[in-house]
Amino acid sequence: MALRSPVPLLACGAVLAAVACSLNVDDLAGRACTDNSECPAAYACTALGADGQRTCEVIYPPYYTQADGGGADAGPVPTYCKDIQPILAATCVSSCHGEDTSGSSQPSFRLDYFEPTGNGLPGARAKALRIRVRASDLKDMPPAGSPAPTAEERALIARWVVGGAPLCDAPADAGP
Repeated sequence: MALRSPVPLLACGAVLAAVACSLNVDDLAGRACTDNSECPAAYACTALGADGQRTCEVIYPPYYTQADGGGADAGPVPTYCKDIQPILAATCVSSCHGEDTSGSSQPSFRLDYFEPTGNGLPGARAKALRIRVRASDLKDMPPAGSPAPTAEERALIARWVVGGAPLCDAPADAGP
């Protein structure tokens, strides 16, 4: 029995990897939808945004537990005011997701505030899960060339989301 060369198989694998790596998660996020069936796997049709339009937003992984965010032993639940806002200001707002969203491929939300006043674009609270997935889980945000959070800051973001993404005071039952 003759052995076949692994070169065609390896070449095919390399092509598939290149294609998969070239897909941008943001190409799918923000797509208009009316229900979850119109969104790709790992996405959900979100509540209405400031413009009244529902959009597909990443939900992977779908559920988080305290263990996902470092657990109770990791310390108190971080808050937006004290812990998260400074990270977002340095790594997200300064280049794309602030008042000037011209540098962003997704100008449909802002991270320079927790919640909008009036009919403003959704803020950090509405995008907390997406922030965690992109900054902590996938680590594909911010994009290369932009200031990036440290590993500790990424873990802090994850703990903030798991803890309910509180504004300035952590929930009373969130642990020590």
